Amino acid sequence: MHLAQLRLRDFRNYVRLDVAFEPGFHLLLGNNAQGKTNILEAIYLVATLRSFRGVGGSQLIRFGQPGYFVGSTVIAQGTHETKMYWSAKERTLSLNGRPIRRLQDYFGTLRTVIFCTEDLQLIKGSGRFRRRFLDLLLAQSSPGYLGLLQRYMEALRSRNALLKNPSSDAASLEGFSRELIASGREIIRQREELIPKIALIAKVAARRIASEQDDLEIRYQPSVKADFEEELARSQARERMMRATLVGPHRDELELLLNGRSAAQFGSEGQKRTVAIALKVTQAEYLTTIHGTPPVLLIDDIMGELDIKRRSGLMPLLERAHHGSGQVFMTATETNWPEELGRKARHWTIQNGGLQ
Repeated sequence: MHLAQLRLRDFRNYVRLDVAFEPGFHLLLGNNAQGKTNILEAIYLVATLRSFRGVGGSQLIRFGQPGYFVGSTVIAQGTHETKMYWSAKERTLSLNGRPIRRLQDYFGTLRTVIFCTEDLQLIKGSGRFRRRFLDLLLAQSSPGYLGLLQRYMEALRSRNALLKNPSSDAASLEGFSRELIASGREIIRQREELIPKIALIAKVAARRIASEQDDLEIRYQPSVKADFEEELARSQARERMMRATLVGPHRDELELLLNGRSAAQFGSEGQKRTVAIALKVTQAEYLTTIHGTPPVLLIDDIMGELDIKRRSGLMPLLERAHHGSGQVFMTATETNWPEELGRKARHWTIQNGGLQ
């Protein structure tokens, strides 16, 4: 799998960009605020339909323009053409010339894993960052999971709306509760089955990256401790008072432990960075195992911030991507790119929204 072509119109600081990429390592060099990260953001958008920076569509539009366009050609068991347009009044998405009605019909066209400074939120941030990590990995590896998650979230939003209304219909609430329970049980089951599959990968990755004997352990902590239906029924009085659904997969947690203690509470800054990178390495290696081909790796200006030990810990992942005809995009300034990673790379210079 690789991105063969990227086309941008009025996206961030790019007026127009049409560029072709071969498999392999691509080094995007340039000073700050020239548009390096915007390229990675566009590629990630093609894969996941969202920005890894956590911003909405309106912030992706070039200043003064009504909307943006992102198109791509992806080579993966055939050639796939993607097109998306976003404006305040119009939003379209197509795959091979056909409009996309269900996201599960599009998801997986391109698989990416992003390494960026925002990854520290996996350790320092709230539980929603870790749930999002689990959900993305399952959506990338398990057919049908994305649709399952969408059904759960739609039922959750509808149920919460009814709980906020004191005169809501009990029958309607019960209907949404049934859907919540049915989809929620399956989400919990798939999350529980995922953890043993990735736990050892994460443990090995953390030791390789840090070259230390810190023991990384990941544990799934579902908010449902026994039977979802029974716990939901017992929480009804509190739900009416709080006007929100208080139990379910949307309240789950992924616990990250270093040597038996919370990485967030007791880990040093270097250890937290190690855990964050290890989780992303785990995502990439697990997807490679499931699909037989590596995902496209997007590395946003983090190599220059890593010491030589942690940088070396990423080399096996990058080498496997290279030998597996995969693709890696890495941004850096002229002064902080690691030479040992750039010898086999195609070098691109980015300046003022131009790429050459």
